Amino acid sequence: MSNAPLNGANLRGAVDLSSLVNRPATDAPASAGPGAVVAQYSDADFTRVLDLSNTVPVVVEFFGQGIEPALAGVVSSYGGRIALATVDANANPQLAQAFQVQQVPTVAAVVAGRPLSLFVGLPSDEEVREVLEQVLQLAAQNGVTGQLATDDAAAEPAPQEVPLPPLHQEAFDAIERGDLDAAIHAYQTAITQDPRDQQAVAGLAQASLLKRLHGKSAATIRVTAAQHPGDLHAQFDVADLDVSGGHVEDAFERILDLFPKLAHPDKNRARARLVEYFEIVGAEDPRVVAARIRLAGLLY
Repeated sequence: MSNAPLNGANLRGAVDLSSLVNRPATDAPASAGPGAVVAQYSDADFTRVLDLSNTVPVVVEFFGQGIEPALAGVVSSYGGRIALATVDANANPQLAQAFQVQQVPTVAAVVAGRPLSLFVGLPSDEEVREVLEQVLQLAAQNGVTGQLATDDAAAEPAPQEVPLPPLHQEAFDAIERGDLDAAIHAYQTAITQDPRDQQAVAGLAQASLLKRLHGKSAATIRVTAAQHPGDLHAQFDVADLDVSGGHVEDAFERILDLFPKLAHPDKNRARARLVEYFEIVGAEDPRVVAARIRLAGLLY
């Protein structure tokens, strides 16, 4: 089962956690009480993290091999606006595989039930805070603005919430009311004002994908693509569907396999669509890096 795209999200490096969603309920360890700001989780009870991520964004820190969790302090300093789920990668192979953990520490996040990659290794506290601010902004775009109760919330005030830039807020509001054309226009205006606004670039790519998929049946898309393997638009549609469900490698491979057979104008369109996917997934994602290298070989 593939997850549907989350309206208004700029979720980079999405992975499929659907295998964890329908697990039978189990008793959580004492450290993983409902609403805990910092708690350890396992393969068996990770659905609690998915539920919690509808209230606050949840940072997921994979540890093991002698490396202990290190983010409790910085996450706790946000006064319950972010939660931390620590996971022993060695003891929980299903979660490690789902989040594509290659080494520890690996850090991801879950917002409104949808995952995204953050970083591998342990940056400085300042760099971690920069990433967490981006996670909070992303959570706000998806209506995840809750706060968990903490014992020391009064001792240290939470960082002041940073409002979305006006055009980003306009785009988010438009997506919320289903006006994807208005959202696209707002993001395009933001890019015109600041071509270096990568959040707007990624938001435009996501909103454009949502518009292309709006009203289309997944079954019809896949049947049409199978019946017309050389039709670029049919392959674009199924690639959009793959990206929306987190199967980005399938989308990259589909277009790259078709690329050498295309006429020059269609190659330009295929390249532009791949670049749009790269913005959605994130330039630092290894799947994007590999696809860029292959695309460069096909172009030159």
